[in-house]
Amino acid sequence: MKVLLHICCAPCAIYPVEALLLKGHKVRGFFFNPNIHPYQEFARRMATLQDFAGRIGLPMIWDRRYDLEDFFRAIVFREKDRCSFCYYQRLTVTAKVAKRGKFDAFTSTLLQSKYQNHELIKQLGERVVQEVGVPFYYEDFRKGWARGRAKTKEMRLYKQQYCGCIFSERDRYLQQPKVQGS
Repeated sequence: MKVLLHICCAPCAIYPVEALLLKGHKVRGFFFNPNIHPYQEFARRMATLQDFAGRIGLPMIWDRRYDLEDFFRAIVFREKDRCSFCYYQRLTVTAKVAKRGKFDAFTSTLLQSKYQNHELIKQLGERVVQEVGVPFYYEDFRKGWARGRAKTKEMRLYKQQYCGCIFSERDRYLQQPKVQGS
């Protein structure tokens, strides 16, 4: 099969790319991540993926737009449900690119992270199939989590410390002050 793989970052791509190629699929990566904040983080993840893809000979499609305003407009007043929107947006755009490129299926490296809502991604992927008409390739890539982390260190790739959006950055780094009397 010819599979379009949405890639959020190089470390999360390592195992899914290996697994798909091992099964004999033709894989092309697709970078589309309007949620990443700040811009320096977006640029660093893109540069790291460019380095990784070049090293392993992975053909890529790049959406280099930094359209943070659209991301914020879509989630404002729905911040607690932001991941659902973010997954849906990235999967939908990936499926549309896959359709235009006559791919047999699309999938995402989001299925590799143990920090993402795996069942929600799977559910939204199936919803996008109904809307766009390109099959969603489902595989639980989390089984390759440790291998991906080890290869990231071995290849000396930049590994981010949060999912990407400003809210995940806050949740990762903000130490909530303790309330007196608790």
